[in-house]
Amino acid sequence: MRIVVMGVAGCGKSTVAEALARRIGADYVDGDSLHPKANIDKMAGGHPLSDSDRGPWLEAVGAVLRKDGTVVACSALKRAYRDIICRSAGRSDPVTFLYLRGDRELLKARMEARTRHFMPVSLLDSQLETLEEPGPDENAVAIDIHRTVPDIVKTFLEAIGPLSARDQSARIQAPGAASA
Repeated sequence: MRIVVMGVAGCGKSTVAEALARRIGADYVDGDSLHPKANIDKMAGGHPLSDSDRGPWLEAVGAVLRKDGTVVACSALKRAYRDIICRSAGRSDPVTFLYLRGDRELLKARMEARTRHFMPVSLLDSQLETLEEPGPDENAVAIDIHRTVPDIVKTFLEAIGPLSARDQSARIQAPGAASA
């Protein structure tokens, strides 16, 4: 299983991805750790990344996913970005996306409450404008971030649990989850 926990800043990607990896015995990778320093500096300065800034980073995320049993926290905001990740991940079995969806007010409050993170609150609107929610043909589960982390993990695993990797080629909607 290869999973990307995706969404805009403040949605809880790192927290959920780490909890999910622990729960299933997978390796956890924080996608932010794969950014080149120039990207981190740019975002810390309040400037959104361009698609060309993101390209090498997305390929690095995909490369990490070549190893089975990996969970990566990565914004993966556009379909094109998810396509790069999947292409770079290689292999015939699909990458599964857990899309953490939340409203602007909750995302903003979470960003304001966190400390020692390079992403300023001023970039939230840019991320929301960039976001393309996963389409019905993408291998994604959408779950609302108002839930607790254990509930998000449980709901996600219930959604993908009975399916084989081959059957996961179509988008999955978790029971009780918000539709994308």
